[in-house]
Amino acid sequence: MALDGSFLRHLKVELESRALEARVDKVYQPNREEMVLQMRTRTDHFNLLLSARANSARIHFTRSIPENPKQPPMLCMLMRKRLSGARLLRVEQQGLDRVLRLVFDAVNELGDRVELSIYMEIMGRYSNIIFVDEQNKVIDSLKRVDAEMSSARLVLPGLSYQAPPPQDKRCALEVPAEEVVAGLRTGNSDIVLSKALLNTLQGVSPVVCRELSHQTLRGADRTLYELTPEQWDRLRFFLSRLFDTVRRADGVPHMVADMTGKPKDFSFIPIEQYGLSAIVSRKETFSVLLEDFYGEKDQIERMRTRAQDILRLLTNTAERLEHKIGKQRLELEQCAKREELRLCGELINANLYRLQKGMAAAELENFYEEGLPLLRISMDPLLTPAQNAQKYFKEYRKANTAEKYLTEQIALAEEELQYIDTVFEELSRAQTERELAEIRQELVEQGYIRPPKGKQKPPQGTQPLSFLSSDGLPILVGRNNRQNDQLTLKKAANNDYWFHTKNIPGSHTILVTGGKEPPESSMLEAAQLAAYFSRARESAQVPVDYTQVRNVSKPSGAKPGRVIYVGYNTVYVTPGPALPEQLTRS
Repeated sequence: MALDGSFLRHLKVELESRALEARVDKVYQPNREEMVLQMRTRTDHFNLLLSARANSARIHFTRSIPENPKQPPMLCMLMRKRLSGARLLRVEQQGLDRVLRLVFDAVNELGDRVELSIYMEIMGRYSNIIFVDEQNKVIDSLKRVDAEMSSARLVLPGLSYQAPPPQDKRCALEVPAEEVVAGLRTGNSDIVLSKALLNTLQGVSPVVCRELSHQTLRGADRTLYELTPEQWDRLRFFLSRLFDTVRRADGVPHMVADMTGKPKDFSFIPIEQYGLSAIVSRKETFSVLLEDFYGEKDQIERMRTRAQDILRLLTNTAERLEHKIGKQRLELEQCAKREELRLCGELINANLYRLQKGMAAAELENFYEEGLPLLRISMDPLLTPAQNAQKYFKEYRKANTAEKYLTEQIALAEEELQYIDTVFEELSRAQTERELAEIRQELVEQGYIRPPKGKQKPPQGTQPLSFLSSDGLPILVGRNNRQNDQLTLKKAANNDYWFHTKNIPGSHTILVTGGKEPPESSMLEAAQLAAYFSRARESAQVPVDYTQVRNVSKPSGAKPGRVIYVGYNTVYVTPGPALPEQLTRS
């Protein structure tokens, strides 16, 4: 991972420069993998995020606190009790291990001063946050590790804290670059340079090793055997420069993004290996770098965790509807053969004089076709010919009725499936617990979720997303189906313009015109917002329908968010995250 021991050393210095002597004001645990310490000094206050997520474990200052659950978990309450008012004494790191120890000066229940510690272990899926007392005994941890999970290292309350086993690699803080180069020259010569560096150096991530190889070999990546004397000298130079940066911890935070702006990598040194295929930007601090790199991904993960029950319900409902529609379509195909049933009945009636009871089948001339071809018709020997004819007519009428019923039922099921699809979409865009509560309330009203027992306080409603176009016109975007209905059918004026992606789940978007004809630039921006707040947000040339609100109506009994509209035009736009950030919120 890019957050290696060397990067963590830079974070350690950043924490020391701001957080030493700060006191713990509050402790939060937004979810089972994250902790937030709200800290203050006489002149400053800040939030320190500790995350043990497998794919984004880290520690840094954060500009915002993730939304917290109504009931704090046990570890959170324990840390509040023991750490409230505690003063951060020091931040420790052993070599370039990916473990930081935060040591606090606290007061115990007897009023004595004690040192309590938090170990922040950043080790991929084994990442953990461990709370330790003055005797180095584990008070508790975010992830408990018992004998069934690991026989080598237990993490349980009451046991002594054991540091993760050290790596058998060379540390930049302990050995010179010349010694590392000498070791590489006598080692396995068939391995490429970047991998050899990764296997040799402690606390250095793959992106740094690739960058060293890129600098040494001027963009290539060769085996050690292929290196020339000049390239060995270049390796020694760049390795010495890297070691000096690590020892002084004076690197600069750099983030790499692809050409669409999506974060790709980060490091404490400039990254040139991607050339013109990526954008490298310098960040203000290492904390800002990590928050920008992981922020959006973590927000999606937090909401996914909180919305698991809704997601499971929607998935099961969608699968049930798809199965039902498939089964009904098969039955509808069988109903298409009903004309054959009517034909058999009519042919039997026309030939009653030739038929007798007890016949299992009859071959009769089909006078509806040219040449009178013979048609073999199965018959019930226990019935008279007239009764056999009536049986065919009865099955024909039954199939005819079933076709009408199945057609209606399939249409209703497809409409319901489209509604479930819109809820999927609004769930993917939900960013707060209040938005999730609104979605739950909508599903309760539609009968998908059983209403809670007793009197429940209705969820506090959210407001539509609000923007100002470059021409100063308000643009409102609904967050969910209920809000879409309110926005389009109640809040918007008849002369306002309504936008929605064509045949794609998304938000209702209203351009408020004040009764005047809006500029073309505002119309285009509203269309781009409608495309961005839809399932097609990452697509190009997205079709967006637009019309005046007077042309939009809701069918009687339709599901939330569903409307019909006439007199519309279609524009094709390419959405992107830049526009919502650029437009001023009103």
